[in-house]
Amino acid sequence: MRLTLRRVLLLFAVLALVLGGYRSRELRAAQGTAQPVEFNRDVRPILSDACFGCHGPNASTRQAALRLDVPEGAFEDRGRYGGPVIVPGNAADSLLFHRITDEDARTRMPRGGGGLSTDEIATIRQWIDQGAEWQTHWAFIPPERPAPPPVADSAWPRNAVDTFVLARLERDGLTPSDEADRATLLRRVTLDLTGVPPTLAELAAFLNDDSPDAYEDAVDRLLASPRYGERMAVDWLDAARYADTNGYQTDGERSMWRWRDWVIAAYNDNMPFDQFTIEQLAGDLLPDATLDQRIATAFNRNHSQNGEGGIIPEEFLVENVVDRVATTSTVWLGLTLGCARCHDHKFDPISQKEFYEVLANFNNIPERGKAFKYVNSPPLVTAPTKEQQAEVDALDAELREARAAFTDLDGERVTAQSQWEASLGSAGRVDWTLRDGLVAHHAFDGDIAGIQTTVDVPAVLEDGQPRFVTGRIGSAASFDGQRFINAGNSPNLGYDDAFSLAAWIYPTAADGVIVSRASGGDQGEVGWGLYLEDGKVRLSLSTRVLDDGVAAETVDRVVLTSGSTCWRPTTARKHRAACGSTSTADLERSRPCSIWSETVFLSGTRCASVPAARRSRVLRDVSTTSASTMRC
Repeated sequence: MRLTLRRVLLLFAVLALVLGGYRSRELRAAQGTAQPVEFNRDVRPILSDACFGCHGPNASTRQAALRLDVPEGAFEDRGRYGGPVIVPGNAADSLLFHRITDEDARTRMPRGGGGLSTDEIATIRQWIDQGAEWQTHWAFIPPERPAPPPVADSAWPRNAVDTFVLARLERDGLTPSDEADRATLLRRVTLDLTGVPPTLAELAAFLNDDSPDAYEDAVDRLLASPRYGERMAVDWLDAARYADTNGYQTDGERSMWRWRDWVIAAYNDNMPFDQFTIEQLAGDLLPDATLDQRIATAFNRNHSQNGEGGIIPEEFLVENVVDRVATTSTVWLGLTLGCARCHDHKFDPISQKEFYEVLANFNNIPERGKAFKYVNSPPLVTAPTKEQQAEVDALDAELREARAAFTDLDGERVTAQSQWEASLGSAGRVDWTLRDGLVAHHAFDGDIAGIQTTVDVPAVLEDGQPRFVTGRIGSAASFDGQRFINAGNSPNLGYDDAFSLAAWIYPTAADGVIVSRASGGDQGEVGWGLYLEDGKVRLSLSTRVLDDGVAAETVDRVVLTSGSTCWRPTTARKHRAACGSTSTADLERSRPCSIWSETVFLSGTRCASVPAARRSRVLRDVSTTSASTMRC
């Protein structure tokens, strides 16, 4: 039989009834029943409470080199102490029974206090006399379907579960309560399966249904409701530490709800439990894994993620893996495996070595120990909903049609472009400034002021006198590494803005600021800027360099010019980017240089928010003929 989630829930319910019905040692002793004693259920708790402190897994507190938590010690022949600790089938010859019943308080075990109770002694004696069958940890024992117990009122049970309930009631000398009325019955089962009470219409329909299958039909309707999966998923989400925030410091938002919806769908689809397990632990490793199977593995990323500035990333990289081990062992194995992180487990049969063997299986996610504060931290998977994917597919289809139509125009386009280029020779000077989406433009054609759409942008030259030279188009502003243009708060762009930056440069030195809208501080530069650094074009954005920032630079260096009139557009053909990896040293720029600037295009990139009120340093340490900022 294949276990589904519904069968698993039923199995747990029956198991709880079985454990509850047979756990009472006091009742068993009082009634003189011959119900078999189980080691894990009845004996181990007694030994754990009274004996393991001196004769358990902790070697530092162990007395007389005796262990009662493992069979090797429990059945050992102690020789000079009086013989075997436990003789299966014979409590009278067992040293353990002699010591817990010794009339001399000085030698009776356990020492201190009043010893074991009469019922506890009777339980141990019965267990030994019936054969002293030892059981390993309950988590390693496969569940077995128990036989329904005999009951006196055989007419009352309607199903096998009822027999376990009635058997317990009869052992306690109780009789079942009267059957609940139909309205109460529907309310109970609806709350159990959906978490909400029935509607008035549902209640009326049930009360008016006189068929013998009315209750079963109501249950089938509830199981088919989407609310069923939501109700059943609640406990699983708690066990899997689900949250849509990171859990540390500012508790920044992250999006894990697609995994939540996967769990709800798994319950509603009655997914087999083995599949439910495999897909959450290793769905991405399945052959030709689907998007849903990859989303399922977000179970392994539900742990808290720390984005604080002062942490050691490697430390929390380990903490993330430890959390996966502890959660997985608790949820699926019923073990507190995390206790073996620093030493062999004191109660469960888990060594420290085995803990790290399990940890190795979860230590293969290419993540950073330091998380992003306000968004999901990589590695990521694009996870559109079905509705979103349908919209994406429709847009992709439109894009393919548009590209095909554009390709059909290739012949006409080439001819038209040639004609247009030929006409430029007689057109005079052409204004190449892009106007669509223009935020600010500084032409530097004999003037340092700029425009912001149709509004003039005031600018002030600081730390020197203006100097203009022949540029790529018209004049260019020249700088000596000291003077710079202060354009105030224009353009006022930040974290939530998509924008492009453009400038033609005529570099004669390898380092300098091209455009910067940033301020310094004890945490490094805050804001954004475009720089030359060791001949490479570098883009930097940050809110706090230690926490949130992005840096991208070209692989190739700009060719420096000396006495040449060649203006160069510096374009980032290849780049490397590392969010949160920039440092104060990377961003401090006070070295003098002589650079002329006109155009570079880079798309705005963001990893963090940028405060709104910042002074813009336009083209410090550079020479330029025009610089523009465009909204994307």
